[in-house]
Amino acid sequence: MPPNTSIIGNPDINVELNICIMIKVTYLDHSGFALVLPTAVAVFDYFRDPTGALVKVIRENPELPVVFFVSHHHPDHFNPAIFTLAQDREVQYVLSNDIFSKVVHDDMPVAWVSPGDEVPGLLGGLDVRAFGSTDAGVSFLVTLPDGRKIFHAGDLNYWHWNEESTVEEVKKAYNSFVHIIKELEQYAPKIDIAFFPVDPRLGVDYADGARLFLENIAVKDFFPMHFWGAYKAACEFEDYTTDNTDSFCLHVPGESVELDGKMAVRK
Repeated sequence: MPPNTSIIGNPDINVELNICIMIKVTYLDHSGFALVLPTAVAVFDYFRDPTGALVKVIRENPELPVVFFVSHHHPDHFNPAIFTLAQDREVQYVLSNDIFSKVVHDDMPVAWVSPGDEVPGLLGGLDVRAFGSTDAGVSFLVTLPDGRKIFHAGDLNYWHWNEESTVEEVKKAYNSFVHIIKELEQYAPKIDIAFFPVDPRLGVDYADGARLFLENIAVKDFFPMHFWGAYKAACEFEDYTTDNTDSFCLHVPGESVELDGKMAVRK
């Protein structure tokens, strides 16, 4: 094509362009993250926010609606304070059906979900599908309007203590976990961003769940969570991640990273 020739509006030219659309991920604490997406702010499992990072994220993006996702009722994943945040704009809540709170009223924009439920057309054009958990509630697979997929595991993990559990207990925990991972793999074999528990309280097997997850699902960007402050073990990525996955050790509340996501668009 000669210099200075425009391809815009030319129906005879089919060119694939790589458009870079950033996603900013901010660590709130524990399993809580705020994501600034192109069309919305997504908040997962808000528990506490010691640095005020979420308030800052919301304030700096006044044009974006906010969608809160809560995977289950445990107090380290659900804080009713979410119902007081982002009240100056459109807001929506996707809550696991195991959550019981007197502060949730019928007139609130709440989508209740159980494993297997799908909620299309959330604010910002987000779609969500709920998968199971090996503890309480659900895990979330969120699909963006451009097709990128984000997975937040909640308390889905291979919860076992080989040093304490019986052989039968370990086998049961493994089968329950793998069953859910295989369901997820069938639906989304490739995921762009994943948040997954890497909990050192499990002892020598602390990373088994993350390892199995990453062996079955092709993950582009991986974030450990639920490490109860013991981030050094959780961030020993060479022990359990794959070469094709970029891993990020966000462990200081308020810490953030911008991800360079690319979407192929045909003009």
